[in-house]
Amino acid sequence: MPDPRPHLGEPLALDLLNTRWISADGPMDLLTDVAGLRQWLADNDLTDRSPADEQTLHALVAAREAILQVARGESADDLNRVLDDGRIRRTLTAAGPADEVEVPQRPRLAGWLAADNLLHLLAEAPDRIKQCAHPQCVLWFYDTSKNGARRWHSMATCGNRAKATRHYAKKTAEV
Repeated sequence: MPDPRPHLGEPLALDLLNTRWISADGPMDLLTDVAGLRQWLADNDLTDRSPADEQTLHALVAAREAILQVARGESADDLNRVLDDGRIRRTLTAAGPADEVEVPQRPRLAGWLAADNLLHLLAEAPDRIKQCAHPQCVLWFYDTSKNGARRWHSMATCGNRAKATRHYAKKTAEV
């Protein structure tokens, strides 16, 4: 089944945040049931690593809320609780150094991976984690533009709507 979400392709942490969006019908949430969880796991190549069940759904929604708090500049306490569920074990293999993710409770793995991804994004360029500037949009994106000035998750949708609104306001003010 194709993913119904309007914005895909973001890093794992932001893709998890984007499981909530606003459509013409109102607020939507992909993670209201196990079918939506299954869709998200498949879209992120986690089907073989995390079970699509109620426990995973609950853990993933908790991780989403923790990531949202940090993205909004709020408390990191809940994110740290998610991160307490696992660790990265460094080992030396025949192929060289390796990092192995260890999350003992498989239902918590997907949420832990998303939380860990947020740490990488924060270490790399925290100012590039952005929420779409359109007032009726709740989507998030990682700004990969050269100058870091991107404002909308998509120029084709939110950016175009903002420009059309400005143009209309300018035209009606001239009349």
